[in-house]
Amino acid sequence: MQYDIILIIGEVYFDHPLCGVAILKRLLEKNGYTVGIIEKPTKEEEIKSLGKPKLFFGISSGAIDSMVRNYTPLKKNREDDEHSDYDESVPDRAVTVYCNWVRKNFKDSLMIIGGTEASLRRFVHYDYWQNRLRKSVLLDSRADLLVYGNGEKQILEISQRIKESKDLFNIKGTCLISKELPDNFKELPTEEEVIESKEKFSEMQSMINNYTNLAQKTGQRYILQYKSPKYNTEDLDEYYELEYTRQIPSDSKHLRGFEFSVVTHRGCIGNCNFCALNLIQGDKIISRSEQSILKEIKKFNKMTYFKGNVDDLGGPSANMYGMDCSLRDKCRKDCINCKQLDKSHTKLLELLKKSRTIFGIKNVYIRSGVRYDLAPNKYIREVAEHHIYDTLRIAPEHLNKNVLKLMNKDYGNFNEFLEFFNNLNTGKQLSYYFITAHPGSSMKEAQELSEEIKNLKNVSVQIFTPTPMTISTSMYYTELNPKTKEKIYVPYSYKEKKDQKRVLM
Repeated sequence: MQYDIILIIGEVYFDHPLCGVAILKRLLEKNGYTVGIIEKPTKEEEIKSLGKPKLFFGISSGAIDSMVRNYTPLKKNREDDEHSDYDESVPDRAVTVYCNWVRKNFKDSLMIIGGTEASLRRFVHYDYWQNRLRKSVLLDSRADLLVYGNGEKQILEISQRIKESKDLFNIKGTCLISKELPDNFKELPTEEEVIESKEKFSEMQSMINNYTNLAQKTGQRYILQYKSPKYNTEDLDEYYELEYTRQIPSDSKHLRGFEFSVVTHRGCIGNCNFCALNLIQGDKIISRSEQSILKEIKKFNKMTYFKGNVDDLGGPSANMYGMDCSLRDKCRKDCINCKQLDKSHTKLLELLKKSRTIFGIKNVYIRSGVRYDLAPNKYIREVAEHHIYDTLRIAPEHLNKNVLKLMNKDYGNFNEFLEFFNNLNTGKQLSYYFITAHPGSSMKEAQELSEEIKNLKNVSVQIFTPTPMTISTSMYYTELNPKTKEKIYVPYSYKEKKDQKRVLM
């Protein structure tokens, strides 16, 4: 058969709401389209396996940028890392590689790129692996359109437009190349300007967001970004209630333990400088309805291999569920600092209590990380007593105030939280995630952190990786604080990065 749409992805496909491509496939099928999947192609011949689609190829490296997937923070190939069981076999810069294969074999087919790799390379960006600025991936891949962020609304409109032989301009949540600069677009510093000036690059990075029509001139053309479409509770309820088998492929052991995970919300109000989530899911919370979440859990009882345990109930930060704001589509203030932010966790606590009472449910676990600086004591107590399998995951990232400020993570009181949790005497533990070698962190800060955490158990330490289009990556490249334009210390040498991690381990 000839499919309407063929989706090419650089990771394992599994029919589950944790797989973004599965959501798109199920949604497209619900709307009458036929969809083929080519997963993890390693050779050009595999691109031809399903033939030519009627409408377009949708191309993505998956949920992770292929360079982040393939290399350690010290640029060592993960295949050669003796401490890793990595076996992904994804080509470097997978989106561009896949597009080149498609263009060679299906010259007149439309190519739509999306996913994390495309989203975070939509404009000129710093590439850590080549230690230089690169053009928009739209130019490298020769794709017809780029979808950034979550793409459900975009892919339906794109499919309809192509089916009706209409152009692809003015689709919210997409980027394309244009010879003209339309009205009502905010111009970023040009490609030439940011290459010549690190100050201009820092300025550009601070301007990038999902809620504005943006344009960047590159040569005689423009990269146009149409602002993101508005998603709401009803949208998420529809997407996560689609009929998934939830079956994990037998050769994907790393996905085991997530079959019965439930997504409660999208977005994150943390705006951590090292994280790109605000440019993927947005910096406002969109929660599913309680009814929809409970309905999804109840469905588990109909699956023969369900043993009564919900693997995870959460989102990017598990305890941001219910922190929606009626002004999210208009207000551009930082939610986490807003006095009107509802930090009571009332909606979440009610959801947790109801989920435990569903017939057939033995345990509802929370494995997603928790923002301890937002969590009231009553929530932590509830989770510790009823929703932890072994440990509660938190990510202090660092404990030095100056480094935390550069991370935009200088909230809460770590020691007070630690004392409260330990005094609960539930027999459960905390696990901790820290980042070292972030801009602003020298050996002095690493040694201080080492002294402060020496008595903690379950500690993970990661060397900072400058991923495309984050504020922290801008600081790494420019050595400038984007807010003050003051010079900051950046550890560049592999030796110092390893030494900072070594002292912590």
